[in-house]
Amino acid sequence: MSQEEVAREAIKHALKALKKRHLVEEGAHAPAYIALSRPIISQGSEWKEKAENLELELQQCYKAQSRLSEQLVVEVAESRALKASLQEKETTIADLENEFTQTRDECSQLKTDLEENIRALELVMSERQELKAQLEQLTIKAKNAEAENKMLVDRWMLQKMQDAERLNEANALYEDMIERLKASGLEKLAREQVDGIVRRSEEGAEFFAESTIASVCKHRINAHEGGCASIMFEYNSGKLISGGQDRSIKMWDTSTGSLSHSLFGCLGSVLDLAITHDNRFIIAASSSNNLFVWDVNSGRVRHTLTGHTDKVCAVDVSKVSSRHVVSAAYDRTIKVWDLQKGYCTTTIIFHSNCNALCFSTDGQTICSGHVDGNLRLWDIQTGKLLSEVAAHSLAITSISLSRNGNVILTSGRDNLHNLFDIRSLEVCGTFRANGNRVASNWSRSCMSPDDNHIAAGSADGSIYIWSISKADIVSTLKEHTAPVLCCTWSGLGKPLASADKNGIVCTWT
Repeated sequence: MSQEEVAREAIKHALKALKKRHLVEEGAHAPAYIALSRPIISQGSEWKEKAENLELELQQCYKAQSRLSEQLVVEVAESRALKASLQEKETTIADLENEFTQTRDECSQLKTDLEENIRALELVMSERQELKAQLEQLTIKAKNAEAENKMLVDRWMLQKMQDAERLNEANALYEDMIERLKASGLEKLAREQVDGIVRRSEEGAEFFAESTIASVCKHRINAHEGGCASIMFEYNSGKLISGGQDRSIKMWDTSTGSLSHSLFGCLGSVLDLAITHDNRFIIAASSSNNLFVWDVNSGRVRHTLTGHTDKVCAVDVSKVSSRHVVSAAYDRTIKVWDLQKGYCTTTIIFHSNCNALCFSTDGQTICSGHVDGNLRLWDIQTGKLLSEVAAHSLAITSISLSRNGNVILTSGRDNLHNLFDIRSLEVCGTFRANGNRVASNWSRSCMSPDDNHIAAGSADGSIYIWSISKADIVSTLKEHTAPVLCCTWSGLGKPLASADKNGIVCTWT
């Protein structure tokens, strides 16, 4: 036999052996297979149900897993947000820790400063105690000095009173001598009279001319803001002085209408003006309760006269001496002042406020016009009431004395202008006009230097001029558009000046 055949036979023989072995093993495993196949067949339906149940559970598990996944995503997002917030808070905590460290350092520094301040305060308190003790000693010394000063002032005033008495005696002797000289010079004075007007009196007296009746407005001046309540002329001069609510006093050249000088320093509205006879000092009555005295040459305030407790509405200077000034205020007092000393010498208290006043020609009597309409005369030395008369039914607004001093002009809110003989207080004349209405409690009328005419402003802006001898209106001036508050005549006879509530000043020729 060939090798191939031998191999085939061997293969066949091996296959048979394997087949035989397989049958033997199958026979050996058959009982077990049978035993196993029986329960599978019997339990197949139960396992199928279990498998279905498990499938349902698996689906539910998948759903639960899906929900858990979504929840996990949300929680992851929240976790990231919380982590970011935690980082921010950690940063904030770090900043606060740094700030706390700085604050603690500042607190320690402030504590150190406080201790230093406490020590300084203790030192200041000790110094204060020492200064208080020194102040008490100085107060005692000051009281002692004040008592000594009062005693010295009393002694000085007594000495001054004695000096004043001696001076009064000398003045009386001087006046007696002057009267004798006047009596001896009557013939000379008579030769100097023309038409009953004294053109020139004794040596040193004033010169003046006949007054002209004004008819033409020469100058219209915007003098003051808020109104002009008082105007006057310098003595023997054409220079006009005005005072207004703008607290200024201005001096005007009436020949050109230009401003020549201004005075400042008044603390309130100027309600009235006066000037000494040497034209050196101007006195202003002010709504600030004071009087102000200016030196015209220097333009500075020389005195501020204090003592009134309400607005000062009227002021005048003695016609005998430039030393004495009288004022009236709405505190129901009239005060006499000594310009050389700068203080009040006499105070008159009365129940009715005074709107206007003036000195008599001899300087010994004060003429005052009051709110109750009465004209009163006062003794300057004693302050006693000499006489009185019911001049107007309403308040007196203006008082003006004639050149010779025998006649006094009063104007009132009853729109009347009366002339009184100052010696007997009898009415010499009454002047009125249908359109003339007094504008305020301080409307000032005036008499001409030759005592022949009266000028008064009206609330309608007109100015009325009466002839005293004819007792009739001789001229009516119309230029103002506001109520006229005051009129004044130059001592030279012209011009006539007027001022209104808008601060306009007009000069008339």
